[in-house]
Amino acid sequence: MRHIARALALALPLGLAGVLAQGAEAEARPVRITTTLKPYGGDGAYLAIYITDPQGKLARTVRIAGGKAKYHKHLSAWNRLSGGRIDGATGASVGSGQSLTVSVEIADALIDAGYQIRVDSAVENENDVPGDAVAPLATSGAGKPVAGRGYVKSLTFDL
Repeated sequence: MRHIARALALALPLGLAGVLAQGAEAEARPVRITTTLKPYGGDGAYLAIYITDPQGKLARTVRIAGGKAKYHKHLSAWNRLSGGRIDGATGASVGSGQSLTVSVEIADALIDAGYQIRVDSAVENENDVPGDAVAPLATSGAGKPVAGRGYVKSLTFDL
């Protein structure tokens, strides 16, 4: 009888841990973020797509578009928040009038909790635009384009 009680005492917490782990996986959802640039003259744009918490601190870098690390400092708001440390994916710059779509898993707890999706942009020999486009990470904003104020024409996300 003691062996059964001991086995249950060990199995119950392990089983509960398994349920919690499965629940944690189910508590994130894929989010597709699309950034479309305006037509402009010049080289490809460097973009930082990232998420900030309600206090404006960096929660996660989603994507850095632009291959030359020496230009990442021109993504000034992201660079200040991250210290230049990239914790997301990187890739090529984005050309005039083109779109960049990235997918990321975002915890449900961040949605409708004051977090924001932000895009900084910069073009070589042109202006840098910190906070070019900012969208609240909220279910009410899903699928609704947010206008940019620089090189970004629109920022849209789908949950």
